[in-house]
Amino acid sequence: MKRFTGDAGPYPGGDPYADYRTSVFPFAAACDLADRRLGAGVIAASDEFFADRENLLAPGPARFDPGTFGHKGKIMDGWETRRRRGAAAGAPHPGDGDHDWALVRLGAPGLIGGIVVDTAHFRGNYGKWVSVEGTSLPGTPAPADLLAADVPWTELVPRTEVGGHAANGFTVTSARRFTHLLLRQYPDGGIARLRVYGTVLPDPGWLAALGTCDLAALEHGGSVEDASDRFYSPPENTILPGRPGRMDDGWETRRRRDKGHDWIRYALAAQAELRAVEIDTAYLKGNAAGWASLSVSDDGDWTEILPRTRLQPDTNHRFVLPAPATARRVRLDVFPDGGISRLRLHGSLTATGARELAERYAAARRDGRPDTPPGI
Repeated sequence: MKRFTGDAGPYPGGDPYADYRTSVFPFAAACDLADRRLGAGVIAASDEFFADRENLLAPGPARFDPGTFGHKGKIMDGWETRRRRGAAAGAPHPGDGDHDWALVRLGAPGLIGGIVVDTAHFRGNYGKWVSVEGTSLPGTPAPADLLAADVPWTELVPRTEVGGHAANGFTVTSARRFTHLLLRQYPDGGIARLRVYGTVLPDPGWLAALGTCDLAALEHGGSVEDASDRFYSPPENTILPGRPGRMDDGWETRRRRDKGHDWIRYALAAQAELRAVEIDTAYLKGNAAGWASLSVSDDGDWTEILPRTRLQPDTNHRFVLPAPATARRVRLDVFPDGGISRLRLHGSLTATGARELAERYAAARRDGRPDTPPGI
């Protein structure tokens, strides 16, 4: 994976992203497990003197206003700590192991394929090295619980030199399921954004306790496999938690000038029996899809379960299926173009699906990699 080391030049004026250094990260097509809309949060940090830790998980790219200052200094859209100092006048520099840290709760626990530590706009004030570790604890542990001496952590990104004003990407090879990350920067400085790309792996015991739930939801392990168009907003928005808050919180395609149509293909958490469907066009008023249909696949063949149906703008449409449909994948077709804001597929795992999910969950709790104490 290409990395960017060293400082960026001073801000040259004009577009603050003109000299931003980045690359194409294949893993970035996956879900961001640290998305705040999934419930992620930065629950503790060693220091946040110049800029709040919560900025790490803010949606969208970091913003930069060269003229904005506060009482503590330049206001940055990221997490920034004060400058560390040595112990005495004869040793003014921080020690080699001195660092700041931030403790991150993933919004949806899962398997991590890659991490981006983004230092956008931090040109001469970023951490020279970073590292990332992960752990998995059930329930809702407090920071003190996570940082206890007996909690094992797995190294995901070893201490690595990074670049300022750059998207620093790291491929992760662990097959373990993680719930929390520990991000460190040495010795101090700022990081604009943290993105954690991977696959949600839900707790099968939780889904069993729920009984009926939305099997397409990201938080329950659903995912988008492919889509015909991502022009205005991503199809992954359609399986986010909650109702949308504005138009771009859904999926919207460009205007078609041919006789085709647009579609999204989803993978469910596991084999499931679907009984009810919701197709929501909230906030899509002059650009909602005109009609929609749904098809399912369990063994490779596709069967239509909802025929082409007229959609109303800015409306949540509910459909009870005439008979339960067994599926691993679902395809939503919209005609001719436009968008929807949410798709909900209500049902329950089959016995086969529950067994397969339980096996994946068990395998992800033992990947054979060594663990280390937090040592912060």
